[in-house]
Amino acid sequence: MKKAVIIGAGMVPVGEHWRLSLRDMAVEALLNAMDDAGIDKVDSLYVGNMASGSFIEQENLGALIADWAGLGNIPAVKVEAACASGGAAVQEGAKAILSGLEDVVAVVGVEKMTDAWPSDATRYLAYAADADWELFHGASFVALNALIMRLYMKKYDYTEEDLALFAVNAHANGAKNPYAMFKRPIKVETVLKSPYIADPLKLFDASPVCDGSAAVIITTPEKAKELGVPKEKWVEIAGMGRAIDTINLANRENPLRLRAAEVAAKRAYRMAGITAKDINFFEVHDAFTVMAALSLEALGVAERGKGAMLAKEGRIAIDADYPIQTMGGLKSRGHPVGATGVYQTVEAVLQLRGMAPNQVPDAEIGLTQNIGGTGSNITVNVFRRV
Repeated sequence: MKKAVIIGAGMVPVGEHWRLSLRDMAVEALLNAMDDAGIDKVDSLYVGNMASGSFIEQENLGALIADWAGLGNIPAVKVEAACASGGAAVQEGAKAILSGLEDVVAVVGVEKMTDAWPSDATRYLAYAADADWELFHGASFVALNALIMRLYMKKYDYTEEDLALFAVNAHANGAKNPYAMFKRPIKVETVLKSPYIADPLKLFDASPVCDGSAAVIITTPEKAKELGVPKEKWVEIAGMGRAIDTINLANRENPLRLRAAEVAAKRAYRMAGITAKDINFFEVHDAFTVMAALSLEALGVAERGKGAMLAKEGRIAIDADYPIQTMGGLKSRGHPVGATGVYQTVEAVLQLRGMAPNQVPDAEIGLTQNIGGTGSNITVNVFRRV
């Protein structure tokens, strides 16, 4: 079977980019990745994006970005899977390489969110939920996650303070990431004193509305050699999994079980020939603190109901048993939704190259998990140092 390796990675800082358009950010990240790989052309482009048509009234992103980057008459498409669009785009790019149809593929994740009014941004993000059965009845995306957090705390006897530890860990790591939106450590008291946005979710339990773009270049080991890319730059895409669950929360057998993540993780582990115990760090989708806990459980790191206990026991730090959010995660680095899965990928590449600002000691295998909706569309990718 063919192998797919990442040979180039690039990104722009996450933030409120008032002077940069979506195409500006995407092309900058793409050219950074191509420069990192030492190449000047690619065979195709995959763009991860959730809602450009709503946020900036622009679709056809494949053509827009490829044209603006001067890539010529290549095939280029947008990949949409709600907030998991970035992770899905990485998988589509890898599949193009593994199929043998293409030799060198670029994947860009991009989202421009801050041009919209906050009330509009809230509505656009809720498009990832069920329009008929959730949005129509006034349930925002934040409200749905607040329901999940309330149920998790009640069923497993956790407090707001317990879940705040995930945000504290993310900010501690993001403080050292030059590309993060928030580069300042916080305390539990910071989270607890922040205002409620949907009880029991507080402002510091949630990721920010922001702009950003990240990109990777994918090829085969044979092509990487031909291109003269040093082997220490290669990172193998060792395993991939993707699955869906019910789009609305009410139809789930258990709203505290990320069933799609469980299925996707099993597929990724099987493809990579590993188990959860072999993974050295996890970049999970902590759009809300409770989702970090549920993700650790779904990935097989913790038993059901024990995900938050890992944070309470101090086992999620960089030098602990299960390092998560090594560059700040969605909470501190930021969550430009369609770009998030590609940011996670770039961060995994930096860890496995030994170049991360928060380096996990002797990292050999890393995992990224990207959630769309409240868990309705989830990707899991496993990366291995070559």
